[in-house]
Amino acid sequence: VKMSGNEVLDQAISTWLEWDKVLFCCKWISRHKLNCIKQKMLTRKIYFNALSLRAEMGAGNSRMNDLTIIQTTQGFCKYLFQQFGDDLKSKGVIIGFDSRHNSTRFARLAANVFGLQGVKVYLYSKIVPTPFVPYGVLRYKTCAGIMVTASHNPKQDNGYKVYWDNGAQIIPPHDTGIAECISSSLPPSCDEVWNEDLMKGKPNLIDPYDDVMEAYYKDLNNYCMYRSTNSSTNLRFTYTPVHGVGLAFARKSFETFSLPKFEDVPEQMNPDPEFSTVKYPNPEEGKGVLLLAMRTADSTGCRIILANDPDADRLAIAEKREDGSWKVFSGNELGSLIGWWTWYSFITKNPSVDRSNVYMLSSTVSSMILRSIAQKEGFSFEDTLTGFKWMGNRTDQLLKEGKTVLFAFEEAIGYMIGTNVLDKDGISAMSVVAECACHLNTKNITLTQQLHNIYNTYGDHITSNSYFICHDSDKINDMFQRLRNYGNCDVIIDPSTGNKYPSSAGKFKIDAIRDLTTGFDSRQSDNKAILPTTPSSHMITFYFSNGVVLTIRTSGTEPKIKYYSEMCGSVGSKREDLVAELNELVNVMCQEFYQPEKNGFLTRPT
Repeated sequence: VKMSGNEVLDQAISTWLEWDKVLFCCKWISRHKLNCIKQKMLTRKIYFNALSLRAEMGAGNSRMNDLTIIQTTQGFCKYLFQQFGDDLKSKGVIIGFDSRHNSTRFARLAANVFGLQGVKVYLYSKIVPTPFVPYGVLRYKTCAGIMVTASHNPKQDNGYKVYWDNGAQIIPPHDTGIAECISSSLPPSCDEVWNEDLMKGKPNLIDPYDDVMEAYYKDLNNYCMYRSTNSSTNLRFTYTPVHGVGLAFARKSFETFSLPKFEDVPEQMNPDPEFSTVKYPNPEEGKGVLLLAMRTADSTGCRIILANDPDADRLAIAEKREDGSWKVFSGNELGSLIGWWTWYSFITKNPSVDRSNVYMLSSTVSSMILRSIAQKEGFSFEDTLTGFKWMGNRTDQLLKEGKTVLFAFEEAIGYMIGTNVLDKDGISAMSVVAECACHLNTKNITLTQQLHNIYNTYGDHITSNSYFICHDSDKINDMFQRLRNYGNCDVIIDPSTGNKYPSSAGKFKIDAIRDLTTGFDSRQSDNKAILPTTPSSHMITFYFSNGVVLTIRTSGTEPKIKYYSEMCGSVGSKREDLVAELNELVNVMCQEFYQPEKNGFLTRPT
């Protein structure tokens, strides 16, 4: 392949090629060009954003390694002192880690940074699910929390997730403030900071593991509504942590709800940072990740499969059909089921409650099924920007206003049951879903059948979500700039910026545009979006005349350009007609807006 030196350089940087591959590709390039590539790869910086850090492990400023962990924590510590003063020392921080390569060491290095400044550090002594960190923030009233995890990313990645003192992930302006403090705190403070055993035996180091294990499940017990049904059920479950941390915590969750012991997936039950049986350890990808769980369930007579991602904050569910095939629920479908179930359980126990003070939330790219349920049942619903950082912080605000928040979800199989944890939590969600299945089973109703019952009651909600893969940020930016400067003469114009958006996709007319990158919303009288803008990422929503709402956005943690679409039908509408129309619209949109062949975008792996 003939490429210029700069093209090879850009390709090497954007795809994170391993050194041997870089050298192989660059044999014909001059030594000067090769040195430029090495320098770029080693000096390109990793950036802290409103989500935190996530990148491949390795040498260089753009990778996750000891140095970037120390630098990030020094900056975070500096920012926390600015915000909390000396209260930081007494209130402290809580730190957890998953079972990935280097996670234990990274967590201990982070603890060193705080410990050297006299800050109390609650450092888990063992691997924990991500929800244990935000739970711990609230339990101990710490100033912040850190979870070392890359969630469901490939094995070569790791990450650093940050929580504020309200137990929710950080949002602006904290992200900017932390990033500025990191930039001014790059040199390691002392030689001792590199010693991962530095804090052992120090009085300001506390292990919260046993206390949180007891308290978390005691609080979780409050969400068990039908204990006798759970203990007497004949339903059987299979569970997989997909090589992650979840097994012990999932067992305890089932035990808390008096549910029957589930069947383990032998090949995936123990923590394995190599994720040796799957290419991508993300149960959101469906049957490819759940194949071994399906084999276990088939051989043991189980009807329902539950799967956590490696840090156990997400949950996937599959149910066996009568013909022996498996139905894998999408994140929106499972959100519909849990939303219905939490409302049913709550209103059964609290029939006289003021429904307007009861809330459910979902992200703006998730199904609006909760809105439809709320409109009919009388409780309140809100949507937020994408990500639990927004739903968690909004929940915190609602709680301070005296409201009750039952449930929040995002389509990426993330679910928050109640408010014990102000983030997605796969450990609590799995037992709530299992209890729902047990209750329905007493009425000879499956989860799939109940999903159809929900749609028959509140209207069909048809979704089509997927993504394209692109490692070239310039191509991604070019695609979105083209959508903001569309070529046809009939366009939707933002009067403040002059941006011109498409008014159609094929035969499908677009009535309105919302661009949360620029803050434009043509549905509003002043053309200003109600939800907060995010200038650092792309996100455009198209409102079609036929009722379809379609959003295209970039991912904050992966090289994906995602799309989310939904078509809502009235009660009694023909589902198959809605599915056909939505699929046709999405296919046209992909060709006209993404132009995957021209841009070299890769389709979602099957």
